[in-house]
Amino acid sequence: MRKVVVHRPGGFDRLVVETAREPAPARNEVRVRTTAIGVNFADCVVRMGLYESARKYVGWPITPGFEFAGVIDAAGPDVTGVAVGDRVFGVTRFGGYATHVVVPSHQVVRVPEGLSDPQAAALSVVYLTAWYALFELANVKPGMVLLVHSAAGGVGGALLQLARVAKCHTVGVVGSTSKVPAARSLGADEVIDKSREDLWRGARCYAPHGFDVVLDANGVSTLKQSYDAVAPGGRLVIYGFHSMLTGEAGRPNYPRLAVDYVRTPRFNPLDMTNANKSVMAFNLSYMFDKQELLATAMKQLLSWLGEAKIAPPPVTTYAFDDVRRAHEALQSRATVGKLVLVP
Repeated sequence: MRKVVVHRPGGFDRLVVETAREPAPARNEVRVRTTAIGVNFADCVVRMGLYESARKYVGWPITPGFEFAGVIDAAGPDVTGVAVGDRVFGVTRFGGYATHVVVPSHQVVRVPEGLSDPQAAALSVVYLTAWYALFELANVKPGMVLLVHSAAGGVGGALLQLARVAKCHTVGVVGSTSKVPAARSLGADEVIDKSREDLWRGARCYAPHGFDVVLDANGVSTLKQSYDAVAPGGRLVIYGFHSMLTGEAGRPNYPRLAVDYVRTPRFNPLDMTNANKSVMAFNLSYMFDKQELLATAMKQLLSWLGEAKIAPPPVTTYAFDDVRRAHEALQSRATVGKLVLVP
């Protein structure tokens, strides 16, 4: 098999394609010969050595990757629900950038008819992130007004689509005029183009009394203002810190990281109580072993997909050996939707 290996943290040059023996599935596990592999911003954070759960569960060297699609080519004892030969997609706690991936069988589901392998590989992480943020943490209800940062990205687009299913009113934020049509097509009722207007002035126009939910993966560049934009009784949901993770050739800028860490707002429980606001945060990679949660989320998402209430994100494919170019494109922040590696 072939896999991408990062031996030590750094920039794009740390992504090296190597050969290895194909892993064998153990009890309740399946091995998937991958045909498409989702690329997420979290993979860039892993490569930089700044992803806490990567250090906790794997260490160095590490193979990034959280999601994939492909065909089951081997199964361990006691596997139920899927079988060798099934076309599936699923999630893995790292190790996804490989031509063969072994995971517990509850972490894969069959690919629905009409869905391509790259589309299937692009689904899991963004939709599971959006589903958990909206329905488990924010507890959204019809009529709520939501502010969605990075609305044309993978998770941002999934948030817009699921919020539309929940009958919420959404204000999407994008960083360039070219991304406005994408945000609108994904379900944004209003779009704020940061390249042409002041973000927070626009936000106040659309929600003068504040937002019921603000969804933010930017980090220090917007967190304080996002909290201020939450209405009394509302929630700020945090699922990333993307604006902190920039650097030449994809390498982390440690002096800037130190400054941004100091600048990151600390939310005082006394102040939050008086303001009647909640701050919630999560990391999806800690949840892949929660079998019931995954099953509930995927059942609901596949149902909405079958009813055409949601759609796969727009996909741009890269050859497996072009993994460095895919990371470079993702960190340029010029992409729309999801990037997918094709072995």
